[in-house]
Amino acid sequence: MMATKAIDQVTMQVIRYAMEQIADEMGYTLVRTARSTIIKEIMDITCAVFDERGRTIAQAHHAPMLLTGFEITMERLLEKFRPEDLADGDVIVSNDPYLGGQHIMDCQTFAPVFHEGKLVGFVGSIAHQSDMGGAAPGGVAGGMTEIYQEGLRLPMLKLYRGYRENSDVFQVLEANIRVPDRTIGDIKAQAACNFVGVRRLKEVFAKYGADTVQEATGMLMDYSEKRIREGLKAIPDGVYTGVDFVDDDGLTDQPIKIQVNLRKLGDEVAVDFKGTSPQVGGNTNCPVATTHAGVYYTIIGVVDPLVPANSGCYRPVRVEVEYGTVLNPRPPAAVAARTNTAQKIVEAMLKALAQALPTKVVAGSHAQISTCGFSGYDARNGNGRFVYTEIQGGGAGARPDADAREGQDSHLARFMNTPIEAAEIEFPVRVEKYEFITDSAGAGKFRGSMGLRKDIRFLCDNVSFARYGDRQEFAPFGLFGGREGARGRFILNPGTAGEVRLKSKGLSKLNYGDLLSLRLPAGGGYGDPREREISRVRQDVLDRKVSVEVAREAYGVVIDPVTVLVDEQATAELRG
Repeated sequence: MMATKAIDQVTMQVIRYAMEQIADEMGYTLVRTARSTIIKEIMDITCAVFDERGRTIAQAHHAPMLLTGFEITMERLLEKFRPEDLADGDVIVSNDPYLGGQHIMDCQTFAPVFHEGKLVGFVGSIAHQSDMGGAAPGGVAGGMTEIYQEGLRLPMLKLYRGYRENSDVFQVLEANIRVPDRTIGDIKAQAACNFVGVRRLKEVFAKYGADTVQEATGMLMDYSEKRIREGLKAIPDGVYTGVDFVDDDGLTDQPIKIQVNLRKLGDEVAVDFKGTSPQVGGNTNCPVATTHAGVYYTIIGVVDPLVPANSGCYRPVRVEVEYGTVLNPRPPAAVAARTNTAQKIVEAMLKALAQALPTKVVAGSHAQISTCGFSGYDARNGNGRFVYTEIQGGGAGARPDADAREGQDSHLARFMNTPIEAAEIEFPVRVEKYEFITDSAGAGKFRGSMGLRKDIRFLCDNVSFARYGDRQEFAPFGLFGGREGARGRFILNPGTAGEVRLKSKGLSKLNYGDLLSLRLPAGGGYGDPREREISRVRQDVLDRKVSVEVAREAYGVVIDPVTVLVDEQATAELRG
């Protein structure tokens, strides 16, 4: 072992990037070896490296939503397993939302790392499984009332012992999952990525020695803490409140209120949720780990988005969540659709912070995750069972000095889309339309991004369609004169005599030839639309992002529908 010595900032940064590279390599290993499209295409995953006390050192550049969920789970893991209870090659699995997890579909795996016979850290992964049993394939049906309906819940269990599979756990999994080879293949991929992380972390300790690595990671956390504290000082002291709403819980039409109250003083901030709705009967309740993630994500994004994301970032932020509310529910409350609630935490926080930092906050986004689980029997492979999970985001909010980026997910998830070819090869579907929706973006000096439309034709009978979406009643907000973005819709067989608007959360049946149109919310605008550059409005019309009618009504720009030239005199008169 190397002798203890004070290390410099360069060494700290070298070890920091080594840790981040380990987390990223784990993530890409998981994506390459997984079986389901939700992991290998959508990349609903993340990976992380921890010290021996369970503190996060580095996180992969994947889904920020999983911030702190790991951390709370690590606390529970260390309560159950002492260092002497762990051995090289062990992998622990859990998906319990009440043990620091997210929802049942997100399986967490952790592996201890030993150096010279001593526990020096952990590596971990989390991935959304395509099915974990339960009442609905994919576990995503809105309206479930208890966590028991959502799927198989795993406490802290050893999935592997000394690099060997725990066959008892795998047998339980296989007996409870509709397409076990996919899910078990994905869980084994998680174990494989953990083993990659174990090997790489051991290499770092062997190269630099335990004393240097531990001193460097301690310095790194202090460094991140200092940066967050410095950023918080730039926010005027005061109390700031923001409110947003979840459309409903899937059982009733009653809106769910999310209220965020920020108390900023000096280099610290306390966040509470007084005024938030109590927990609800449906599955839009949000586990406390996800609530924390929404808070930390927003603070980091506004205060210092380039800070190394580790446990040090969280020290200046205190989160207070009343037990029994929709953001910290009592078991056995259902929580599968918690993403739609967590996104509203971010939106409410942005509304609050816009009062203090108007030039650093974006307008409202789609603020939901439309997660759809389709399951049936595919005649193309001998009527074999399939479970197809489709995840869609929507439009981002306009920035204070630029339009929103088109076609990118926003806030917490950072999911990729499922390529049309991948879906059509693996499942009995045909994607007939995938496009931006004209006139959906919130108008403003800077425009929100457009909503998306994806039309899926089903090529088999008796398909279950489990889903949860949101932002179909409460539109994405604009800021400082910017207009709201368009709301979402789920429409079955559009343009036919059988056209039906479906509820955003529920469980339905689809038949051969049915066309499902997923129409996602757009983003809100920033600033007065009449202040938008005329040339930008014309370009939006040329690009079919904005119609001639909306250019006139919202932006005050008169454009000839044939020549697509601006009538400067009429525009000047209209703009006043």
